[in-house]
Amino acid sequence: MNTLSYHLCIEAGHNRVFGKSLSEDDEKALKAADAVILPQPSKETLYLAANRFCDHVFPNYDAYFAYPGKTGQHALFKKMGVSYPVTFSFQSVSTFTSLPSSLTYPVVFKFSWGGEGSNVFLVNSPADLQQCLDKAVIWEARNKKGFVLQEYIDTGGRSLRVVVIGSSFYSYWRQAEKGSFYTNLAKGAVINSSAFPDLQKRARNSLFSFCQQTKINLAGFDFLFRENDPEAEPLFLEINFCFRCRGLGGVDRYHLLLEQGIKNWLQDCRKKLK
Repeated sequence: MNTLSYHLCIEAGHNRVFGKSLSEDDEKALKAADAVILPQPSKETLYLAANRFCDHVFPNYDAYFAYPGKTGQHALFKKMGVSYPVTFSFQSVSTFTSLPSSLTYPVVFKFSWGGEGSNVFLVNSPADLQQCLDKAVIWEARNKKGFVLQEYIDTGGRSLRVVVIGSSFYSYWRQAEKGSFYTNLAKGAVINSSAFPDLQKRARNSLFSFCQQTKINLAGFDFLFRENDPEAEPLFLEINFCFRCRGLGGVDRYHLLLEQGIKNWLQDCRKKLK
């Protein structure tokens, strides 16, 4: 099987580095390939070309490009019928009139872009909300539009990250610093891989079905569980197609998991090519 990799850390039968645009040599290499491995995340031009010329492309970024940002993910969660916090999406400040009646303070304001807790704010009052809207006006002037308003969930200061790599799922909790709203590692949260194993399993099971339908095979999903609710269902919070690997054990372990995931994926490709 002729394998082509654009991923700098994954060796294949043929390796290439993608430039600013698709070249004739790229097209030739893609047309000759039986399977293509792309970087994380991939440029849309390369991804579309890879799928045009080859039937087997890893990772699957269909959802990444079809449902961009947090507003797009809200639309995807709604379409898939999964459980998620009460959420309202706005494409611009001009489409916002007032706080939806089904939301009460505190609420969470999220710009459609950003990661590691950046551009996410806990809003406790109309004054806080106005500050966020004022920021949105500034961003819109720079052609960065879209935000969501979301129900605040009392989780006991923790969120669950579940990482899908190929057909495998890895989960761990992120516990916020005492008194902090943010459960992101970049904002001081700590990792706990062993707590609440039943809840972890519940989230992984929900994600397995979701990924089967959307074909997502490389991403970090964040889940919330309501505090003090033994029957709490996992609430889909967001999808991180470009995620850090500290919670998986660091860069080296992540690369081992990625290599194994791609190896398994290639084995499936070989079966389909026979």
